[in-house]
Amino acid sequence: MKTLLSIGHGYSAQALSRRLIPQGWRVIGTTRSEAKAALLAAQGVEPLIWPGDIAEALGQATHLLCSVAPDGAGDPVVRALGSAMAAARLEWVGYLSTTAVYGHHGGEWVDEDTPLAPTTARGAARVAAESEWAALGLPLHIFRLAGIYGPGRGPFEKVRDGTARRIFKPGQVFSRVHVADIAGVLAASIAHPAAGTVYNVCDDDPASPEAVLSLAAQLLGLPEPPMVDYEDAEMTPMARSFYAENKRVRNGRIKALGVRLQYPTYREGLAGILAAENSPDRG
Repeated sequence: MKTLLSIGHGYSAQALSRRLIPQGWRVIGTTRSEAKAALLAAQGVEPLIWPGDIAEALGQATHLLCSVAPDGAGDPVVRALGSAMAAARLEWVGYLSTTAVYGHHGGEWVDEDTPLAPTTARGAARVAAESEWAALGLPLHIFRLAGIYGPGRGPFEKVRDGTARRIFKPGQVFSRVHVADIAGVLAASIAHPAAGTVYNVCDDDPASPEAVLSLAAQLLGLPEPPMVDYEDAEMTPMARSFYAENKRVRNGRIKALGVRLQYPTYREGLAGILAAENSPDRG
């Protein structure tokens, strides 16, 4: 039996498990929460409270996916399990990173061969974590994710409750990706492993954040959220760090893998989220 050990079984990993379990896969997902463990069990995932008996799970796994972010001391999973993972008999290993590793490019295009030049602490930590994973000698695949959205992570709730703001910074664009397409890329990589490969995971249309909010309001039949200049906007340090970088991310390598995006732009993605919310079969 193919067995995926998913370390830090969060939003993107859950989307992948929804594909794999119906195909007969066994999925073991780690979490730190008893309440989350119950939710994972209801989805057909075998929950494991971290660290639990991680050595036994690792010994049973054929595939491993890590969704855990680095901390101030480096990558916590490599720190805890590096030697054990290196000794395991794994066919495929995936590490979820971020396009923040590329840094700021003034709105120009980047691809997987672009030199890594992070401009934020978050991006620098990911560059270091990628190196830690690569040093283990595993059949590693690195997935650099753009901004993730999907059911429960769309802009609709903020538009509905009136808290959304269209923050305007001239020329600013973001690449993004629907969670279903993240799962599609991971599944394609598992089906066609190529150890050592890095993939940018994003859609075809880098777009301004205000355009996304405007469409969300239009789909809901509500007024556009007010426009606020970037310099005047109240934002968390994390949110402001996203605006410190401006680039367009190419996704040609996932296309070469055979991936056909379910949501090639935010337009299809937002429409799909809203259609799912309104579906009589929801839940």
